[in-house]
Amino acid sequence: MILQRFSSPVEAAQALAAQVVVALRSGLATRGSASLAVPGGRTPQPLFHALREVDLEWSRVGISLTDERWVAEDHAASNAALVRRELLAEKAAAARFFPLYNSAATAGGAVGAVWNSLASLPRPFDAVVLGMGDDGHFASLFPNDPGLAAALDQTAPPACVAMRAPVEPTERISLNLAALLQTRRLFLFITGTHKRDLLLAAARRADEVPLPVAALLSQRVPLPEVYWAP
Repeated sequence: MILQRFSSPVEAAQALAAQVVVALRSGLATRGSASLAVPGGRTPQPLFHALREVDLEWSRVGISLTDERWVAEDHAASNAALVRRELLAEKAAAARFFPLYNSAATAGGAVGAVWNSLASLPRPFDAVVLGMGDDGHFASLFPNDPGLAAALDQTAPPACVAMRAPVEPTERISLNLAALLQTRRLFLFITGTHKRDLLLAAARRADEVPLPVAALLSQRVPLPEVYWAP
């Protein structure tokens, strides 16, 4: 992995936004369209704000999520609602959005249809941005989930998978590791000393029980690019 340190989350977000834009412009130049997968939560919001101010042919950019809570967009926990509000605004309002939630009763019953709905999203992605939780999860690939090993299997077909979080809303849908690795550039955006130390321990395989993020950090192609700030 490549670890870059910044003095503040805003500084890290601005530097990361610049590299995401480089990746998107490369996609636009080489194939006429570009694609980006982003996480939900509070940490990426400065990134979203930096991206939406950039002059780009956003109408030719497709954006989706790395994972989603299985709730409708009118729910306060919806990642799709967050992206629409914080990223798909200003200059980025013209981007095409591919949400992961549909009207199915369960995430497990929707994974095939949701993955098929992403078929027109240009892949490989030009950039995938991930966050990491205090327990070492990324996207919605949580420790101790019975489906974790299958979700982290790099030889599995790229797909959406149903997962369960240890906190409400527990039902989640996520891209599996094979799908997340279908990208030209892979970014991890984290803040705080605890997450930095956890990340470094995972990279050294220093934990008795391997954390999910260790599977990500072991990649060489694409090489994970980590943006960290206190």
